Amino acid sequence: MDMKSIYLLIPLAPLLGSLIAGLFGWAIGRRAAHIATIAGVATSFALSAYTLNYLLNGGESFNGNLYTWLSVNGVDLNIGFLVDNLTAMMMMCVVTFVSLMVHIYTIGYMQDDPGYQRFFSYISLFTFSMLMLVMSNNFVQLFFGWEAVGLVSYLLIGFWFKRPTATFANLKAFLVNRVGDLGFLLGIGLVLAHFGTLDYAEVFAKAPELKDATISLFAGTPWSLMTVTCILLFIGAMGKSAQFPLHVWLPDSMEGPTPISALIHAATMVTAGIFMVSRMSPLFEMSDTALNFVLVIGAITALFMGFLGIIQNDIKRVVAYSTLSQLGYMTVALGVSAYSVALMHLMTHAFFKALLFLAAGSVIMGMHHDQDIRNMGGLRKYMPITWITSLIGSLALIGTPFFSGFYSKDSIILAVEASKLPGAGFAYFAVVAGVFVTAFYSFRMYFLVFHGKEQWMQKKDAHHGHDDHDHHHGLGPNDKPHESPWVVTLPLILLAIPSVIVGYIAISPMLAGDFFKDVLTVNLEAHPAMEAVVHHAHDAMGMATHAFVTLPFWLAFAGVAAAWLFYLKAPQLPAACDRFFTAIGVRKLLLEEKYYMDHLYINVFTAGARALGTVLWKVGDTLLIDGLLVNGTAKLVGVFSGLIRRLQTGYIYHYAFAMIIGALLLMTWWLGGVLTLQ
Repeated sequence: MDMKSIYLLIPLAPLLGSLIAGLFGWAIGRRAAHIATIAGVATSFALSAYTLNYLLNGGESFNGNLYTWLSVNGVDLNIGFLVDNLTAMMMMCVVTFVSLMVHIYTIGYMQDDPGYQRFFSYISLFTFSMLMLVMSNNFVQLFFGWEAVGLVSYLLIGFWFKRPTATFANLKAFLVNRVGDLGFLLGIGLVLAHFGTLDYAEVFAKAPELKDATISLFAGTPWSLMTVTCILLFIGAMGKSAQFPLHVWLPDSMEGPTPISALIHAATMVTAGIFMVSRMSPLFEMSDTALNFVLVIGAITALFMGFLGIIQNDIKRVVAYSTLSQLGYMTVALGVSAYSVALMHLMTHAFFKALLFLAAGSVIMGMHHDQDIRNMGGLRKYMPITWITSLIGSLALIGTPFFSGFYSKDSIILAVEASKLPGAGFAYFAVVAGVFVTAFYSFRMYFLVFHGKEQWMQKKDAHHGHDDHDHHHGLGPNDKPHESPWVVTLPLILLAIPSVIVGYIAISPMLAGDFFKDVLTVNLEAHPAMEAVVHHAHDAMGMATHAFVTLPFWLAFAGVAAAWLFYLKAPQLPAACDRFFTAIGVRKLLLEEKYYMDHLYINVFTAGARALGTVLWKVGDTLLIDGLLVNGTAKLVGVFSGLIRRLQTGYIYHYAFAMIIGALLLMTWWLGGVLTLQ
């Protein structure tokens, strides 16, 4: 099989599995449906691994079109693949591996769900969509994959469509992403208008000629073409990668089943924006304004979304806000032109965040679908595999030396510190302060779930003697937490391994080596941040040992210690702090209301749009169009006809009189004209 056939089979294998499970799942049954989809994704993963090995051993990158979809005014819109080290890393290390783990995990998590086959069909269809996105060699296919993952995300978030909260969440995700996608589409339109092509290679080759080109958005005010184009493209990334202020959809998306939280909202869909900006690095490097915009947005997201994670009590929402914060870290790296660092954090984060989401799902299963961490505690001895893998994921998340998250997260901090962009000072404060915040909320969740008092026992004692147990909402009087089946724990173990080792292995080739050579473009003279990173990335062992005397390590240590003090040693402190922060308005007015962003969108933008629609309906449609133009015209014709009808009397002498008057008027007009000529 030649490489082109392999590249074609990588996305089509999950698509075939999706079609089998979706169209024939009712006939073939549950077992055959999950075998078909898992086989498709496993095939894709194996071929992706083969592709990565092929490229690392000197194989040539592939950039070619499969067929022309449409030709418009001399511009060909093609379907084609670009397979290089960036694509192979995304395919193998992120999309296909995490998707395969999620498919296996789903067998256990969704075993009692009536929509079993439908769920497997959706997640395989999502895998196909994401692969089409990352393998694209042009903006048309990129946009197809971009919209397809959004559509499947809508289906998955609202999978339990009988829940009002789920249907609200998927509609919210869909609409917020449409806002970002409008900017993305406008950016693609500018590329087509000024570059005359949508092929990546042709656009990047022509970019230096248009570096100083300007456009007039408003009369008399020239704007840099590159700046406007890059910012519009990044607005698309803000929606898909949940950056402030388009982040509001992601926490609500936890209404979907836990496996899709791991697949879509930790490892793949939300990283599409990071991937896209990295792929567009030749364009972004030509606009410091656009990079600074990216940097500031990422810094706001990294710090302020972390604060919200501190007060969450739903185990999945804690991890969701952690995802928002970590996406902010990746965006900050993009802003300082450390694209390879952002991509490395994307990869390491995919492993440990998918691990944390799936571990959270395992805890939910063990607690009989109770998601409130205040009702847990002491689960370590009941769920040992879930406990140890959760600890590994948490240590990787907070950047513990030698764990995978440490190498990528500390590299981001080093890059921001070395940046010369105007927003770098604020960004450095945000990412450093975020280290403490991340450690605090991560180990708050860890200690409340796996250590301390067994709160579920107290809850059972309070309900002792009452036969009101609902299997889907917590432990009953005779229940105990239990470890999940092997189809759930095996993916946890397989994700825990790269969460520990992949950073140590990858940092040297990805950051200091030539893994991304000829893939990413960085202007080191204008943006020297990567120079500081490369200096440390050569020696993974030395970087880890040196970390014990650096500020980020001690901030992370302080965060863990504070969480231990608050939630294990002195559990009365959180209530006292709650009272204090509630008294000064911080908790109630800011954190619980999530900075009022939902209120802004619902009460200002949504209500304003509805009010404007009502005015246009009542005044424009009902009054002007229906009332005046349609009905008013009919009434005018009726009135005029009524007047004319009065002249049609049926008497001959009336008509004769009218003819005489008409003849008299014509003669008067004729005589007047003759006299005027004389």
